[in-house]
Amino acid sequence: MALSPLAALAAAAGLVALPFAAETLRRPAHRRRGAAPGRFADLPSGWTHYRWWGAAEGPVAVLIHGLTTPSFVWEGLAPLLAAKGWRCLAYDLHGRGFSAAVPGRQDADFFLRQLRGLLDHQGLGGPVTLVGYSMGGAIATAFAARHPDRVARLVLVAPAGLGHRLSRLERLVERTPLLGDWLMLVFGGINLRANLRRLLGARSSVPDIAARQIAETRARGFLPAVLSSQRHMLAADQSGPHRRIAAAGLPVAAVWGDADAVIPLEAKERLAALNPAARQVVVAGATHGLPHTHPEAVAALF
Repeated sequence: MALSPLAALAAAAGLVALPFAAETLRRPAHRRRGAAPGRFADLPSGWTHYRWWGAAEGPVAVLIHGLTTPSFVWEGLAPLLAAKGWRCLAYDLHGRGFSAAVPGRQDADFFLRQLRGLLDHQGLGGPVTLVGYSMGGAIATAFAARHPDRVARLVLVAPAGLGHRLSRLERLVERTPLLGDWLMLVFGGINLRANLRRLLGARSSVPDIAARQIAETRARGFLPAVLSSQRHMLAADQSGPHRRIAAAGLPVAAVWGDADAVIPLEAKERLAALNPAARQVVVAGATHGLPHTHPEAVAALF
């Protein structure tokens, strides 16, 4: 028996609403606080999970992760830096790891508010070394450009902000309001998990990193946070901030992988044009997972 027009409309509305309803039923990651390896700071931007590595004294390196992999991505690199005498502070961006998924447009202002809040909470008023991976590189760049007095040095690991590759679906999701939100909730987690399953058992300095990333995709707020970041933080070109950093004379080092399918090596050439003084290294055979696949190459920049 055919559905009446009203019943068909109701069914269609239910289909549209279902992914949004399912998202509200997911468990927020920050509620699993008992499983968190670090501590929590109640910041103006929202609850933020953070961890320290290294001795109580020494220069501070603040580690900022990327779009989809929380602060556990640094678990291979941070001990190497600590062994060199560095104090490493890593934290989860909002909507990732154990930090709260808070509403808001995830642009530079959003992420810099969280970073400033954490630095103030930890009493880090003086210059620190900022280490940014992928989207974290764009965040670190934006912060250094706005607050050069609070940054001693910038270390960028496959940084976003100077060009990145998107699939057709990712481009559609990023550029299409409402439809893109629906597509992200329906297919975003599926696509991420499919890509990550190919990495299960692959070489990494972080145990079970692919399985842990897969678990992230099922937390409430994760997919909307990723989408908002794609639309607002990743879509922003960082040429201007890089020029201001160069003019301020801040030391910059960058490391890239020549097999990176996310950030093309053309971005290295753009950085060289914007900041000729930047020290740049290319790691042969390295993909976008540099911090955990080649932590020694990153540590060599320190």
